[in-house]
Amino acid sequence: MPKNRSGGGLTATQQAAKFLGVAALSGVVLAGIALPAAGALGLAAKGTVEGFDEIPANLKTPPLSQRTKILDSKGGMLATVYSRDRTVVPLKDISPYMQKAIIAIEDARFYQHGAVDLKGILRAMNRNVQAGGTAQGASTLTQQYVKNVFVEEAGDDPDKVAQATQQTMGRKIQELKYAIQVEEELGKKKILENYLNITFFGQQAYGIEAASQRYFSKSAKDLKLEEAALLAGIVQSPSRYDPVNDAQEATKRRNTVLQRMAAVGDITQAAAKKAQATPIKLRVSKPKNGCITAVSGAAFFCDYVRKVFLADPVFGKTKEERAKVWNQGGLTVRTTLDPQAQAGVQSSIKSHVYKTDKVATAVTLVQPGTGKIMGMGQSKPYGFGPNETQYNYSVNKDKGGSNYGFPTGSTFKPFLAAAAIEGGKPATQMYSAPYEMDYPDTVQTCGKPWVNDGVPKYHLENESESEEGPYALTEAMEMSVNTYFVQMLQDIGMCPVSQMTDKLGVVQGDGTKLPQNPSTLTLGSNGLSPLTMASAYAAFANRGTYCTPIAIEAVRTADGKSLPVPKTTCSQAMSQTTADTVNTLLRGVVDSGTGREAGLQNRDNAGKTGTTDARKNAWFVGYTPNMSGAVWVGSPSQSVEMENITIGGVYQDKVYGGQVPGPIWRDAMTNALNGLPAPSFNTVNIPAPRDNSDEDRGRGRDRRRDRGDGNDPFPGISVPPDFLGGNNGPQRPGHGGTKGP
Repeated sequence: MPKNRSGGGLTATQQAAKFLGVAALSGVVLAGIALPAAGALGLAAKGTVEGFDEIPANLKTPPLSQRTKILDSKGGMLATVYSRDRTVVPLKDISPYMQKAIIAIEDARFYQHGAVDLKGILRAMNRNVQAGGTAQGASTLTQQYVKNVFVEEAGDDPDKVAQATQQTMGRKIQELKYAIQVEEELGKKKILENYLNITFFGQQAYGIEAASQRYFSKSAKDLKLEEAALLAGIVQSPSRYDPVNDAQEATKRRNTVLQRMAAVGDITQAAAKKAQATPIKLRVSKPKNGCITAVSGAAFFCDYVRKVFLADPVFGKTKEERAKVWNQGGLTVRTTLDPQAQAGVQSSIKSHVYKTDKVATAVTLVQPGTGKIMGMGQSKPYGFGPNETQYNYSVNKDKGGSNYGFPTGSTFKPFLAAAAIEGGKPATQMYSAPYEMDYPDTVQTCGKPWVNDGVPKYHLENESESEEGPYALTEAMEMSVNTYFVQMLQDIGMCPVSQMTDKLGVVQGDGTKLPQNPSTLTLGSNGLSPLTMASAYAAFANRGTYCTPIAIEAVRTADGKSLPVPKTTCSQAMSQTTADTVNTLLRGVVDSGTGREAGLQNRDNAGKTGTTDARKNAWFVGYTPNMSGAVWVGSPSQSVEMENITIGGVYQDKVYGGQVPGPIWRDAMTNALNGLPAPSFNTVNIPAPRDNSDEDRGRGRDRRRDRGDGNDPFPGISVPPDFLGGNNGPQRPGHGGTKGP
């Protein structure tokens, strides 16, 4: 059975008969567009003509959907995304061979007739009757173009596509009226240009430029005669004449086009024979669509950009409006991703964590003062196969991340310290900080006090029995002493900490506010994302000013128009003195504390380690004055305890935030900052405590290792077993589950 043009419908004979019916209906209206006089067709009554005239001639040509280009901050291509692979080009950039070939095979009298070619209809009827089937169609290029406009406007909606392609008398009359309008308004050359840009050529290629690139890896302006004839032949039936899947059938069809070009005088018979004797030589380019094809490990960042676009009202008042703009495509989206920083992220990840490991890592870098996301990557690649995922471990759930984020451990402690200092506590503040203690009986919140109603009472310990106070804040931060910070929380209450984290944009991975309980606001027992942590720590680097993260710098439409983009919002979360004090404290962590393995050479840098209960998560979050970064290592499902485990080919007896995430952060930051200025922090002088002898306080510890409490302070309450999916709810208030540092 012969294959029809894409879209299906009636045979050419039936179509021709219906066109004659349309001509009869049209009467006087058609007399002005190169058709015989009304009387020659035996026109119907005046009412029929008036009925035709009442059809509104208001065909609104939608912008053609095209590729959208996602670029890095320097203009390098990250990925192309599209609902239809198309690049619109002007007629001057389309090979003259292609223009002649498509006219010759589809509508040889294109420049001689109006919207409808009555002579062509009669000829088609005659030949089809002689052939006993479908041998020749009757639609002009203009009519085909109008039908393609309907299909384009329908998009991917199957119901609308069915309506656009239905072969009813009403639809044919409407197409005819629109064809008349198009002929009057556009003219022949513009119609030809539009037709070649809208038509489907198979292999996911819409428009001649995409088709030329797909089959021959060249621009449409460079198509040779035999290549142009091949593409012109595909249009009638993209599946039947697909040269990739059926070279023999495609060759026959190409040769038919070449013979037709000779018959109408576009080329000589000798040129046709020479081209017909030339074997088809394809140079196929595979479609590269979507963020999954992004270079430099930027697939997850690309997908984050897409989700930002679809969610931000700046791109449209409703989600439907935003989706329409995105799917229409033709955009050039320049992002904040820095190619050097991204390369540093990817290099570090590959060096330290393998995609086949039982655990994963996620790394995010942001720029203090601007909120720009400079780098984002993870060890499990974007995909659908083994050791691949569609979850972006760096971001919150609404942007493609895990359901809850990941518990941060002691990387939360600087927020508590900042709240205390902002409230007037000195950096020399001392607490008894015993090795172990019960949580306080009550702790003030912004409302009803929290009560330690555990049976037995909720209890916590430091990592080592030798970690026993009294301590001042400097050393408590360096060594991440759990009991010190719980006593600090009891002293100042939870409300200042909650207010501080609100100012720093710290929300749980599911977007909800942090609950007010001691474990959450001291030991980081609730899930946060690396992007949240990197952005919050960037406020310390920026002397107390927090800036919301952004991923898009500029968007330009296909016609060169610039669209508004989301802007970062910066606000003073704490005083400069408080931020400078925290910077001084966290410098000590990388200089002589638990984060020594993360320290950078020849740069001011600061940071904090974190390890959660059962070593299911390990973190390092750190920064320089001009870059902030967060590194998480753990099991996305929270099912792996990182003891006696091999990560990146290196055996680890026990994983700490300083020894696995720390070096990942160090290497990523070193590469990202290479060649950039090395500014210094504004620091403050923190006097040493009066009694600073290790003997008096019984310490004598190796500070090079990250430490934690070793126990779940709230027994019987655990994190959801699946942080990525399922119906598990968020953690209950009171969950401790952290190792401390």
